[in-house]
Amino acid sequence: MRRVPATLWLFPVPALALYLTFFVLPAVQGVQYAVTDWDGFSPTFSQVGASNFTDIATNDDLFARALENNLKFLLVVVVGQTALSLLLAVLLARRSRGSTLLRALFFLPTILSSVSVAFVWRFVYDPNFGLLNALGFSGSYLGDDATAILWVAVAQVWFHAGQMMIVYIAGLNQIPVSLYEAARTDGATRWQQFRHVTWPMVAPATALVLAYTTIQSFKAFDLVLGLGGNPPRPPLDILSTRIYTTFADSRFGYAAAESIVFMAIIALVTWLQNRSARLAHG
Repeated sequence: MRRVPATLWLFPVPALALYLTFFVLPAVQGVQYAVTDWDGFSPTFSQVGASNFTDIATNDDLFARALENNLKFLLVVVVGQTALSLLLAVLLARRSRGSTLLRALFFLPTILSSVSVAFVWRFVYDPNFGLLNALGFSGSYLGDDATAILWVAVAQVWFHAGQMMIVYIAGLNQIPVSLYEAARTDGATRWQQFRHVTWPMVAPATALVLAYTTIQSFKAFDLVLGLGGNPPRPPLDILSTRIYTTFADSRFGYAAAESIVFMAIIALVTWLQNRSARLAHG
């Protein structure tokens, strides 16, 4: 076996140092602060044990409301973005000048910043002079407490559907043409070809889209602040903005506990989605 020069082991050191400094160490400190009442400024603080987590689970109505909003947001974004991106990919999978132009058009919103997208959709939703109002639709949209978070989810779908479309197009291009030829020979309709060939074969792409979309849904911080204000109203509050508000209120220990719960929720939802996707694709 060829011996690896000792100097090669030095190459990962800078990346490892950055990872330890900016990820591992803050994560460990976050766990330490989560069991305290530290306000972020005082040189001293008290250990409160698991009381922060107990309050989050039993007494924090704002966190519970933010979680409810986030799950609604997640549901709309995951279903809407996955379905729309797959539909666009199926329609634009074939290479042509028209499809290339449309791919670029649908991908364009992805390169915009979240703040820019928020300003665009604030204009669209404006009840007085917004685009929807000009088209003859009327409604308060972001002003309706019952549906405000769902309208933010629509903006999120528009924002990232083109990005997920590219993932699906890559998956569709890996499907052997012979499978479709065999299906047509057996008399399969276009829907049957999609159901029995396309859908099972894009399972890896779907798993990636679901995981990425889930993380996007929980991290839609800039978009929510841009549409809902700083801090956002409770009907527009999601977990990331709730944690941000808690930090801004100088409750660092409590916010650290919220962050840990937040990461556990993301891990659980992502695992459930991946498991469901595997079961759906057989």
